[in-house]
Formats: sequence, C-alpha cells, structure tokens
Amino acid sequence: MSEIRRDPTTGDWIVVAPRRLQRPWQPQDFCPFDPGAPETGYGWDVLILPNKYPVVSEEAPPASGDGLYEVVRAYGRALVVVETPQHDLDDLSDLPTEHIAKVLRAVVDEMRRAASDPAIVYFLFFRNKGKEIGVSLTHPHSQIYELPVVPERISRELERAAAYWRERGRCLHCDVLRREVSSARSLVEGRHWVAFVPHYARWPHEVHVYPLRHVQLLTQLDDEEIEELAAVLRRVLCALKNAVGRPMPYMMALHQAPLRGDHRYYHLHFEIYGMYRPDGKLKYAASAETGAGLYTLDTTPEEAAERLRRALSSCRPDTS
Repeated sequence: MSEIRRDPTTGDWIVVAPRRLQRPWQPQDFCPFDPGAPETGYGWDVLILPNKYPVVSEEAPPASGDGLYEVVRAYGRALVVVETPQHDLDDLSDLPTEHIAKVLRAVVDEMRRAASDPAIVYFLFFRNKGKEIGVSLTHPHSQIYELPVVPERISRELERAAAYWRERGRCLHCDVLRREVSSARSLVEGRHWVAFVPHYARWPHEVHVYPLRHVQLLTQLDDEEIEELAAVLRRVLCALKNAVGRPMPYMMALHQAPLRGDHRYYHLHFEIYGMYRPDGKLKYAASAETGAGLYTLDTTPEEAAERLRRALSSCRPDTS
C-alpha cells in the first residue's frame, strides 16, 4: 500500500509508504551508488536513478477518501541524484564548483521532464547529510520527489507571499532580501545570489540562499546563475562543515513554486538547516517544536552568522 493522506486539522500531507522499511540502512560492505554496482555501471560523473524504495510511484494503486479523510493516489517519481562516483567524500562542498553545477543542471533537466507530466504538481529537490539525522546511505547524493500535491510548508509560504503581494504590490521575499543583504546575518553576497542566516532562523546554523533576481522556478535560472549558485552552495556547505570543529549534519531543501499556475508573487530559495548547536551537540525537534511548532534557538542568528563567516576563512579555494 502507498497513498497520500491529508490531516484535516492542519492540511498537512502524509505519505504512507511502508515499503521504505525494506531499504538498506548504512551498509558497511556494499554501496549501490558506487561505480560498477548493478544500478550504476561505469562512465558517469552525475547520475539520476529511480529510488528502489520510493515514497511515490507511477504504479501507485488508486486511492479514495471518505469525505472527512482526503486521500490522494501516491502517483509520482522518487529519484536519487548520485552526485559523484567518489564514495568517500565527506560532503558536496568537497567537489569543485564546476561539478556541483553539473549536478544542478542534471536536476534542472529532470525538472523540465517532470513538468511535461500533467499529474505532477510539485518538484521537491532536497539533500540530507549525516548519519546523525538518519541518512541511510553515505555516498554523496541528493533526492527528488515529483509529487501530485504541494507540500503544506510550501502552501503556507505561497499564501503569505500572495497576501503580501496583494496588500503591498511587491514581493515579500524581495523585502526580506533587502533587509538581510549587508546585515549582521549576511554570509555570502555575489552578483546573482546571497546567503544569510535569517532573522527568524529555527535551527542553530540555518542558512537561506536566494537569487537576487525574482524567479519562481529552478528552470528559470540562466547558465550564469546556475554557475554562481554552485559556487555559493559550495561555500555555505563548507562553512557549515567547519563551524563547530567537526562536520555538521544538515538538511537542505529547494523551496520553489508549483510547476503550473501563476505564482509571480513567490521567490525561489534554498533553505539549509545545520543541526549542531554551537557546543557541537545535535539539536532535536522535541515536544515544543514538533507538537506546537514553537522552535527554540540556543544561539542568536547574528552569533551563528559570525561563526559561519569565521568558518568560511578556513575553506580551501576552488581549483576547478
């Protein structure tokens, strides 16, 4: 069984996918993403594979609700982006900028393909790093979910951005950018992209990465913007790795508009959640965070930004 159920009290979507229990968990003697494995073969530098234990599938069975409980067929595609043939790299930031740009272009190409399927509503690109947060395979990789629904977190952002646009005639996220650029929370400021610790950070080392140009979808970026995005992500992830004296587990997600419709009021961005507190201990989402959505920050965003700026100075220059 696989289906998508909606919580009628919050609007959240929950993907029910019991097959996920079958996936390998941090195997020590075999990696399915290494060159020469049955799924990979040889002669590649970036590879996008179907997830063998998907949350959504083109073969998903029909689903139906009963009025109170809304249920959606779990149609879609779950894909793994194998970012490099090298198994023992610690992080994406260990790759040259040119290679990270290849990864991003492969994701863009897949997104264009996904957009041709009218049943796919949302394209979610994300990355998890670190055994501490439950990464099942350590080979450098990210993931794609091509979904028949818009995740509720994105829906809430869309609603607030649309209301702000109607009331003020301008983009909420652009106003956030104007406030954060050159602030005490700014980390990296390029020609096309900026990275900063948001004033409203939830996690100890949270970083948002925004294009200066007002765009809604990854496919709207030009080649120069993709190249600089790769460089900025490389620097930010390197800073996270060096911020507390040991590699930091993190989660990264692309927030963008749905694939169809008029969402001119929205602004694409990446959110990266560094999970170690300043003392190097893992931050957990406990009762207040999970049960009430009330996040507690054990530092200040300004202190986190200063710590990350210092960490940037220890990042080796790009040799690509």
